[in-house]
Amino acid sequence: MKMKLNFSILIKLAIIQYLSVLCIAEDFGFFYFVQQWPGSYCDTKHSCCYPRTGKPVADFGIHGLWPQNEDGSYPQNCNRDNALDEDQISDLTSSLQKDWPSLSCPSSTGFRFWSHEWEKHGTCAESEEIDQHGYFEAALKLKEKANLLQALNNAGIIPDDEFYDLDSIKEAIKDATGFTPGIECNIDASKNSQLYQVFMCVDISGSEFIECPVLPKRRCASKVQFPKF
Repeated sequence: MKMKLNFSILIKLAIIQYLSVLCIAEDFGFFYFVQQWPGSYCDTKHSCCYPRTGKPVADFGIHGLWPQNEDGSYPQNCNRDNALDEDQISDLTSSLQKDWPSLSCPSSTGFRFWSHEWEKHGTCAESEEIDQHGYFEAALKLKEKANLLQALNNAGIIPDDEFYDLDSIKEAIKDATGFTPGIECNIDASKNSQLYQVFMCVDISGSEFIECPVLPKRRCASKVQFPKF
């Protein structure tokens, strides 16, 4: 009898914990899917370090998949007890190293970067469909759908240190994806405005691009540099 009672309590606690995760997951309106250009990340006053696997390919890399609210706010660090388990994403590691590389110093395998993104943003998206593995898999699939470098190259916009109209960059991405992106620029040591990050909006399932309910407030010059990498 006592064993049955204890088992019943454990089941109830598990259900409560599961429902609390669902409540957290529903407390946002959409995702920002953010990709960054490595040439701009490295070509600033701050240094960058290539991953231990070597220099990444010259392509946009994933920065994150961030739950957002339509008023411009966003949840973060929703479950500090749920640290990223490397075993949960072991089958995705090679894809993450290619498409979600870390350029921060010191050089690393990338796991520290992925852990940060999961704990700050991913824990706020937990649901029956989106667990640790599902979160990173969703981001990798979104990158396949939004090939930003190809979209820009098709419009004659290439990473050659030249300057391009910001509106032309936005239009090229919209033509390729069907949706208007948000653009973030950085300033290099020569005070040039550079194409740094591209924001695309995604529905709460983490699978489909949508028109952004609100675009991030980022400042860029009317012409921005697309640096080599």
